[in-house]
Amino acid sequence: MADSTASAEPQPAHPADRPVYVIGAGPGGLAVAHALRARDIRAVVLEREDRVGASWRRHYDRLRLHTTRRLSALPGLPMPRSFGRWVSRDDVVRYLEKYAEHHQLEIVTGVEVFRVERAPDGTGWLLHASGGRELTGAAVVVATGYNHTPRLPQWPGRDTYTGEFRHAAEYRDAVPYTGRDVLVVGVGNTGAEIAVDLVEGGAARVRLSVRTAPHIVRRSTAGWPAQYNGVLVRRLPARLVDRLARPLARISTPDLSAHGLPRPDTGLLTRAAEGAIPVQDVGLIDAVRGGRVEIVTALEGFEDGKAVLADGTRIAPDAVIAATGYLRGLEGLVGHLGVLDARGRPVVHGPRTPADAPGLYFTGFTNPISGMLRELARDAERIAKALARRDGARASRLPR
Repeated sequence: MADSTASAEPQPAHPADRPVYVIGAGPGGLAVAHALRARDIRAVVLEREDRVGASWRRHYDRLRLHTTRRLSALPGLPMPRSFGRWVSRDDVVRYLEKYAEHHQLEIVTGVEVFRVERAPDGTGWLLHASGGRELTGAAVVVATGYNHTPRLPQWPGRDTYTGEFRHAAEYRDAVPYTGRDVLVVGVGNTGAEIAVDLVEGGAARVRLSVRTAPHIVRRSTAGWPAQYNGVLVRRLPARLVDRLARPLARISTPDLSAHGLPRPDTGLLTRAAEGAIPVQDVGLIDAVRGGRVEIVTALEGFEDGKAVLADGTRIAPDAVIAATGYLRGLEGLVGHLGVLDARGRPVVHGPRTPADAPGLYFTGFTNPISGMLRELARDAERIAKALARRDGARASRLPR
């Protein structure tokens, strides 16, 4: 893996000498770089941090993949069996490091790309990067990640709250919260898992603020991972999957309505298509049933140092952890190109390229029910194939 910035210097003007630039050295960017290299197309990965897999290194300590080891590997390198079925955060990081080394990927760290625009000659892309660099590529693959910028709702009166306030991105473990009263806001997979971690780590009281009840599924039932169901049903009509999922949910998961978590009215795949992936149970069900995690209504704001809930209740936790998701953070990078929708997401992804921005590709900006790493791996091959066909003639080739 390259450690210097030599590869990030301005490229020669001749189009055939231009590499494909991949922005982001997470799993999506690394997978694309390998897939291109396998087709003898030079790919240069630009990473703003000093190491690959930077966002994975910042996840909380107890994190394990909710997708199986076998279906989470990237192209060209299986994950070791020693990682177990549900791979830990640290093992994911080790795998990404090994992946970059094994495939001899060309990675330049410490280079942040601020803006992408058409090259003056109209045959490629100009990247404006840190250090005053202006880099010209035959094509660009944006792989900056789904969890890019922490999203914090503008709760009224937040500046009046006197307790500790953090986004879930800053959470590492339960040690700082031992013996304390904690409110976790948001019941996606992150919020649910942090709530369980706090309970197991000795927090005195844990409340979980829920605006919309999620679908909760067992991570594995009789040895059959929930991910396998996601793979099987992903391309079926949403209405059919929604209908089939209801009786299965009644069989596999208990009704938590009495504890404040009713079964959702909206179907499972319909919700997933809207971006609300089912919560995989890693202890939440038992914690809620046992009263160790208390479900409360949505957080509406703060007043006189207290948190105000949707039902009018005012509570005074020692700490609030906002598991309220992330923004893609693409507006400054490509927003001027008309390639984002109203929510800041790319209008296309994978092998498709915007009609008005040929040669610009996106990967890792969806959260599919079949597993993000699996889809990143599949997208990498598709992008490389499409790019080789469309832009390969303009990209620099690796020596044989």
